[in-house]
Amino acid sequence: MKIGISLMDPGGPDALRKLTDDVRAAADDGFASAWLSHIFGLDALTALAVAGGAVPGIELGTAVVPTYPRHPAALAQQALTVAQAIGRGRLTLGVGLSHKVVIEGMFGYPFDRPAQHMEEYLSALVPLLHGEHASVQGETVKAEIGLGVEGVAPVPVVVAALGPRMLRLAGERADGTVLWMTGPKTVRDHIAPTITAAAAAAGRPAPRVVCVLPVGVTSDVEAARARADQIFEVYGTLPSYRAMMDREGVAGPGGLAVVGDEDAVAAQIDELRKAGVTDFGAAPFLGGPDAARTRAFLKNLVS
Repeated sequence: MKIGISLMDPGGPDALRKLTDDVRAAADDGFASAWLSHIFGLDALTALAVAGGAVPGIELGTAVVPTYPRHPAALAQQALTVAQAIGRGRLTLGVGLSHKVVIEGMFGYPFDRPAQHMEEYLSALVPLLHGEHASVQGETVKAEIGLGVEGVAPVPVVVAALGPRMLRLAGERADGTVLWMTGPKTVRDHIAPTITAAAAAAGRPAPRVVCVLPVGVTSDVEAARARADQIFEVYGTLPSYRAMMDREGVAGPGGLAVVGDEDAVAAQIDELRKAGVTDFGAAPFLGGPDAARTRAFLKNLVS
């Protein structure tokens, strides 16, 4: 299992420079990958183009870019351009549906057929990222287009997939899945077997299972879980993540946080490996001395 780091948008007018420093630190510390979410701050792909152009080597991924606001040809064109900017083989494009409250409430797009939308979206996106022509006449996505960004295809795609149909799509059409708020029991019993079987049935290679979770090395586990519940409270209210918490048997995000002393955190990360996670993305969330302790542990882990 490869160990990566989940990066936060640092915000502010100097955010791109700070993010570049964070990517450089991740590369210097030996992390295999760095993953950046796309929410309401920096555009994740543009930011990774800037940071990746300054920092060589480390894999960079989005976790994740929402599909609805961008036509698959526009997203493929941007991803291929980023791949050319940072070097072939370094970018992994993570895409996802986002949530009804965002897509309908903020963007104004209907969210009534999300799985069908993703199936049609991937039918256009994946060929374009492989340097091929896309021809899709679906109900939610239409495309008849090819792109001229040369020398960097293919760009791999991982899909934020939690339900059975989405996992099957990720196994059949993409290179794997990228998870958030999903624990080891759920990966072992639901995520890994579903996506792996779908990939095998489609004659595709074994899929990546990228799992991002909050991590904190601390002597006060109870306080750390309470802090995780506070920081990540919103995810317990979103239906897709709430379903994963219910599968795992936890009350909220704090129950999924990877916390404890060094031995306990190492054991929890190893449990994820045994469950079928191929890439773990650590998302440090504690402040003060525990922040430095967590980073030192992770640096030692990847070495």
